[in-house]
This record gives sequence, structure tokens and C-alpha cells, in this order.
Amino acid sequence: MTDRPWLSAYPAGVPADIDPSQYPSLVALMDEGFTKYAVRTAYSFMGKDITYGQTDSLSAALAAYLQGLGLAKGDRVAIMMPNVPQYPVAVAAILRAGYVVVNVNPLYTPRELEHQLKDSGSKAIIIIENFATTLEQCLAATPVKHIVLCSMGDQLGLLKGALVNYVVRNVKKMVPAYTLPGAVRFNDAIARGTRGTLKKPAITPDDVAVLQYTGGTTGVSKGAVLLHRNVIANVIQSEVWNQPAMDKVPKSEQPTSVCALPLYHIFAFTVGMMLTMRTGGKLILIPNPRDMPAMLKELSKHTIHSLPAVNTLFNGLANHPDFNTVDWSHLKISVGGGMAVQGAVAKLWLEKTGCPICEGYGLSETSPSASCNPVTSTTYTGTIGVPIPGTYFKLLDDDGNEVPVGQPGEIAIKGPQVMAGYWQRPDETAKAMTPDGYFKSGDIGVMDERGYFKIVDRKKDMILVSGFNVYPNEIEDVVSGCPGVMECAAVGVADEKSGEAVKLVIVKKDPALTEAQVRDYCKTNLTGYKQPRIVEFRADLPKTPVGKILRRELRDKK
Repeated sequence: MTDRPWLSAYPAGVPADIDPSQYPSLVALMDEGFTKYAVRTAYSFMGKDITYGQTDSLSAALAAYLQGLGLAKGDRVAIMMPNVPQYPVAVAAILRAGYVVVNVNPLYTPRELEHQLKDSGSKAIIIIENFATTLEQCLAATPVKHIVLCSMGDQLGLLKGALVNYVVRNVKKMVPAYTLPGAVRFNDAIARGTRGTLKKPAITPDDVAVLQYTGGTTGVSKGAVLLHRNVIANVIQSEVWNQPAMDKVPKSEQPTSVCALPLYHIFAFTVGMMLTMRTGGKLILIPNPRDMPAMLKELSKHTIHSLPAVNTLFNGLANHPDFNTVDWSHLKISVGGGMAVQGAVAKLWLEKTGCPICEGYGLSETSPSASCNPVTSTTYTGTIGVPIPGTYFKLLDDDGNEVPVGQPGEIAIKGPQVMAGYWQRPDETAKAMTPDGYFKSGDIGVMDERGYFKIVDRKKDMILVSGFNVYPNEIEDVVSGCPGVMECAAVGVADEKSGEAVKLVIVKKDPALTEAQVRDYCKTNLTGYKQPRIVEFRADLPKTPVGKILRRELRDKK
């Protein structure tokens, strides 16, 4: 193993390593939370609080129902929902029954959903009715035999639930017509399960807990196999890393975190839901972070200590006219992940909240957290920080050799949170793992003398201009500081003279911003070959549901 120069950057009290063996399974971790914090609020959703005790009994009933369907231990059960209380209940039920969670993006097309259900071999799905039509269009081609159908208001009580469902279905028209014969309603499944008994299966740390499908940016979408011990390790790693900041929460207050990133995304799944269960915190579930007025209205009712988000969400919130309706003064930690945090956004966020954005890094394959800036830092470092406890990084050249300090190389990661491999794809697993157990991330990084890592880009996003490497992250970081720019993306386009050229796509904050002003700003801040050949203004940028900008789509649309 390489030595760990980054340990000297760890705040006091943060250990170099962690012990993931303190729980035999995620079920043991959840059971501890259910018992220890039974009377505390676990989830807050649309003004309704749901306790740990209620989550315990609901998930036990749903687990008994699922077992009653005759599924075998290790069978896969898909979840396709936004952030609603049924999500954590479904996760706990699936794991307690001895099955494997398959997280599905609810915005998938029938083609994408069909691929994931077939690839995972999911026998059952728990889905919200808003997306039932998607399932209907591909169901016949999948192995799914059992459907549990949820609606937005299931857990809001009789009156409020009925009202919310009426508005969602009839006023907002968010539930397209569908036919799914044999589907069982969520509350009916719970009622049936209450009459059954949950048989507790023997679950080991090496059993599969989650199949987390990666975005498919490298071709076909693959399932990262996350074992119980992988997710447990990452929960504990995240807890000890956040401790110096969370220790500042007064003992009289329940630690409260905002869950605006979707729970099907591994960041929200592990560092939102599972970590909160371990620490007895309250999670505010935001079903649609794109509806910023509704999100800010919800947040104005709470005391908030922790906000994990992506750059685009921090940026959108900080620039929103309703931003100051929320009391941000209790915020102890703002974790940025999923994409690079831009300097201009970090600066604005610190000015407006007094809480610096602490940028981290990880992937579906690492459950997800692999590195983070110390939560005690007050300045924006422009890096992804240092590897978290128990995690090793090295940088490799194309031949798999380690590169010297200061040289760019592919980030390779080793630690207890690294996946067991890709689901039923030994060839892809062999390509991604080194013989000594490191996972090759596909991200190009540089390490400085202190052990801090900076991502210079994805292997495939790099732009080659006349033999010079141009990294879109750098261009985007610079241009986002240009007055009048709301957000931007840089991609490579074919060019007869230079092979490739930089194309810059901008969403304006100031309608008066001109192409000439952008070009002047770039001339001042970027060397010749990095300057954009094409500047294009758009009303918005294509993004994943998590808010990550899809450069690929911009490239394809030349």
C-alpha cells in the first residue's frame, strides 16, 4: 500500500481508519436506529412527520408482504419513486426481507427501464403511480411479476393524503393513464403484511444490498454491486468525517439534513438516508428540487444543519429571490458532490450562508464517498479534498503505473466502500479493477504535496486542441466567474484546423450579456488554445435529474 500523505490534513479527532464490522448488515444498522430513536422524527414530508418507530412498523409489514409473495433470499426488488416517505420504508422492507434493492431513476424512458429491470432480474417493483405508464409500456419484456403501486399522499393521513392525490392526479395532471392489472396499492400491501409475520433471514456482510446502476455514460448502463459491508463502511466513513462540524449542533436540537438529491442516487441513499438512520437525525424529503419556491417554502419551516447538494442546486438556491425566507444560520455543513463545485458558486454560497461548501468526490462504484475536503475548512480549495478514512488513492498512467506527485493520472481507489464488481459483467469488472484491488475511476486527477486531489477531467471529456489537452472543468470554472453568467458548459467540437475546438454554451443571468463580453473575459483569463471557438447562449442546459450537466448531449447537438 502507498503511504497516505493526506492524513496530516485530517481534522483533530477524525481517525485514519474505520471498522465496518461493527454491524453484520445494514438491517442491523437500521434496527438499531429504529429502537434507539423510536420516538424521534425520521422523515418530514409536506408538513407531515414520520417517526423511526412508524418507519419500523411500516417496513416490517411491507417486508412480511414481500416474503408472502414467495420471493427467495437475494431476489432483486426495484424502487422507482421520487423522495417520498414510501422510499425509505421500501428500502428497509426489501433489506429486512433478505432481498436486494435496485434503485431506478423515475424519469427513465420505457427503453431504459426495461434494460435495468431485465439486467437486474427484478422480480418485483415498488413504483409511484406518476410513472406507472412507463412500466406498463415495457412490463411484458421484463421479469417483474409483482407490482406495489404508491401515490404521493399514501403516508399523509386520510384527508391530506386524499387532497394531495386529487391535486396530483386531477389538477396538476401528473399521473398519465395506465393499466397495470394485478398491481397492489402500497397501503393495501402494508395492511396485508400486518397480518403476516416477518421471518428474519440470516444476512452476512458479504450479501448484496444494492444494485446501483451507473449512468451509462460509457455505453450500456451497468449495475455496481454494493454489499452490505460496502454501504455500512461508507456510512461510518461519512459520519466520522462530518463529526467536527456536526459536533457543533446543540445537544437540544435533532440533527436535521435536507434530502433534495433523489434517493435513487447513491449519494442521497448513503449519506442522506442511511447516515441519518445511524445518527438518529431528521431528513427533510424534497420530492422535486426543481420547484425551488416549494423547496424554499418547506425549508423555511425547519432548523437545518446539513445540506448535501450539487453545484447547480447551490447556484440555483443562492440566486433565488426567496433565498432569505430560510434561516441558514444553523447550517453546519454544505457538502458538494456529483460534479465540480465552481469557485464563483462557492464564494456566493459562503457570503450568503456563512457555511462553506465542502466539496467531496465519489462514484456509484464507491458507495459513493471516496474523498472530501475537511469539514473544518473555510476556504474554497478547488479540489476534491483528501481520501476519507480507510481509503487509498493512487494515480495511474495508461500502462497502469503510478505517476509522480504533480502529474495527472487516472484516479484509482481502494477501500472498504469499493463495490464487489459489476452485476453479471466479469469482463467489465476486470477492466475496472487493478490486480491489487483498486477501482479505476475514469477520472483524471493530480495530487499535490499535501495529498489533496484535483480532478482535471473525465478521460472522455478532455478536448484535444492542436495537441494541447483542454479540460472543460477549467473553462467552466473560469467562465462561471464572468459577470452575467448563470451557468455554462464547455465541450469539444470537430475542427478542421486544430482537430478539436472548444464550444462554450452559456445560460445568462444578465440578459444584456453579449458574446463580445464573454470573449473579452476569456481572453483575459484563458490562454489562446483554451479560448472558445464557438459561444452559444441557451435558455437552459441539459441535466441529469440530479442536476449534473450532460456535456454529452451538448456534444451530440453540435
